[in-house]
Amino acid sequence: MATVTKDTMIGELLRIDENIAPMLLNIGMHCLGCPSSQMETIEEAAMVHGIEPSALVDSINEFIEKDLAAKENA
Repeated sequence: MATVTKDTMIGELLRIDENIAPMLLNIGMHCLGCPSSQMETIEEAAMVHGIEPSALVDSINEFIEKDLAAKENA
């Protein structure tokens, strides 16, 4: 399983699991398709949106783990 950190780029995160996009959109990160956002780290994106980076990383890793398990059980 891929584990992300606060230094993971948004573009890389979306390549790891494209299903993360709705989660990010729901917390206000509406610029996922913008070219400049692809080169932002999770930490930078979180700070711009007033979100605590460590909590976001934890939520993302939990989501990826559940999504991977769901794909394996499908």
